[in-house]
Amino acid sequence: MFVDRVKIHIKGGNGGNGMVSFFRAKYITHGGPDGGDGGKGGSVIFVGDDGMNTLMDFRYKRMFKAQSGEDGGKRNCFGKDGEDIIIKVPVGTVIREAESGKIMADISKVGEQKTLISGGKGGKGNQHFATPTRQAPRYAERGRIAKEYDVILELKLIADVGLIGFPNVGKSTLLSMVTNANPKIANYHFTTLSPNLGVVQGKFGDSFVLADIPGLVEGASEGIGLGHEFLRHVERTKVFIHVVDAAGVEGDDPVESVEKINRELEEYNPALLKRPQVIAANKTDIPESAENVERLKVAYEKEGFRVFPISAATNKGLDELLSAVALILKEYPEDIVFAEEYEEYDEIAVDTEPFTIEVVEEGYFAVTGVGVEKMIGYTNIETEKGFAFFQNYLKEKGIIEALEEKGIQQGDTVRIYDLEFEFWK
Repeated sequence: MFVDRVKIHIKGGNGGNGMVSFFRAKYITHGGPDGGDGGKGGSVIFVGDDGMNTLMDFRYKRMFKAQSGEDGGKRNCFGKDGEDIIIKVPVGTVIREAESGKIMADISKVGEQKTLISGGKGGKGNQHFATPTRQAPRYAERGRIAKEYDVILELKLIADVGLIGFPNVGKSTLLSMVTNANPKIANYHFTTLSPNLGVVQGKFGDSFVLADIPGLVEGASEGIGLGHEFLRHVERTKVFIHVVDAAGVEGDDPVESVEKINRELEEYNPALLKRPQVIAANKTDIPESAENVERLKVAYEKEGFRVFPISAATNKGLDELLSAVALILKEYPEDIVFAEEYEEYDEIAVDTEPFTIEVVEEGYFAVTGVGVEKMIGYTNIETEKGFAFFQNYLKEKGIIEALEEKGIQQGDTVRIYDLEFEFWK
């Protein structure tokens, strides 16, 4: 079974907690703090694997979680870092955040790695919080909680050439005649419900990958039938071979068929009509096809679409068709990148990150949170402007209000990671 869209849940490993500990030895009853730091949590990493061509494996396993870091220990012992989780996906997989639909990663090369979630940072042990006035801190940081997401994996086939056209025009037969692929072939609509790939060997130039894109229908760009699922695979092909039934066996007019399919491509993604395209007028072994071949040439060769009369069943005209396609590929820009227009997924903005306040002991409060830590990292509070920004941030973020709700009083101590200060309003 070909599976090209699945939903999974991913979670990074949490950071280990810092340790509260004090050195103890014979004749030493009041040693200093020696709590170790917690280990970093494992990350969630996606890797492109050339040995996979479907998302079938993800139908049976939907939860992926990296290992959490170990807690810190006594005597300055650091906790062990958690192991990363490596998730292998086929090349051509797009990863979307399920709720927003925005793209988080696009795996387009073999071996390409994307870290979607970094492991949580380990908490610092109490040895880091000793000061001249607080020499026995009974406080250590908790490990950072790693993020988690529901994500959608979408597989878009990456092929050099795509066979497009309405159902039952002979695309699967053409693929089977010129490559080593063995698609199912029958005389009814929607025989091909999943894409097939084959390799055209080098007598037409360099070898190239040919994909039989399942038959489209009118209205596919609006999601009718399996339209969006099929059109997804068209986006990553360099050249289109537009196959039409020149004999009109199904009663369809081949000139109108080309127009209809191109209209669906344009409505789905206008950039698709800028790709090189040739028209393969199939079933020319049937006498009634001659008139339609001429009509196709009159209608489309003036638009730059070469028309090749072929018969996939008898091999007629296939050499000329594939030689022309090989030449187009040979002249194709090597550095071209087929990237759909999308809005990149952004991490939660700093000013919307949650924070927590812990009452460590009477008169001593600890503030933690991703946004708070980022703010401390890029703010120089030694300058007047930086200190004003720091004060404004605490107010707008709601940290001052939250501290007051926790019962903070004038002169009490507040710690924000490595920064410690007295509270005055």
